[in-house]
Amino acid sequence: MLDHGARYLQIAFNHDVAMVRKVLPAIVKSDRILIEAGTPFIKREGMAGIKAIRSLWPGHLVADLKTADGAAGEVEMVHAAGATAATILGSSPTESLDLFIAQCQAHGMDSMIDMIGVHDPLRVLMDLQRPPSVVVLHLGRDEESSRGKVIQYRHVNRIRSKFAVLISAAGGVGLKEARSAIFNGAGIVVANLVRPDDPWVGIRTDSDVGGMSRQFLATIE
Repeated sequence: MLDHGARYLQIAFNHDVAMVRKVLPAIVKSDRILIEAGTPFIKREGMAGIKAIRSLWPGHLVADLKTADGAAGEVEMVHAAGATAATILGSSPTESLDLFIAQCQAHGMDSMIDMIGVHDPLRVLMDLQRPPSVVVLHLGRDEESSRGKVIQYRHVNRIRSKFAVLISAAGGVGLKEARSAIFNGAGIVVANLVRPDDPWVGIRTDSDVGGMSRQFLATIE
């Protein structure tokens, strides 16, 4: 389980197993690094993809399911594949959110509610039987290029005043954004691995990924 007093770097793989096998061995082994099987990766590679990451990575492994329904079954699947945490959409029914959190807790996993597209994350949390481990403030991939759209850190203090949860910042995160996320109260920063021809901000796969992961850790210390 994640330490609420620590600061973490979450590195997201969104492409395929070939990239995992090429890049993951270069990433420094650290209790402060979470490796993410991203949503596109899971859709492309399925549970076999999560198992491939687990075979190469001994630490925290996030399955970015973005569950909307069928919470119990989806948690069971990724737990069996080796995930230690999973995500559900904050726009899901309250029943799904409660079931997801309970199922993660039963398996010793961290539950993460992704608030992408959610106007008032605190309202979502107030309706739950128990809070999740992590609340993800997420600027979506399709929103990154929209002028004026940023990760909504204004929600951090409102959430923290009511719930003892980790805050994760995701979407368009490079080194500069990682510093801003920590300054604004995030405990997890999510950096996407991006190919040279991808239009998004993140850690480029043609860079020294191992060196960049160490830079990120130093930045969020």
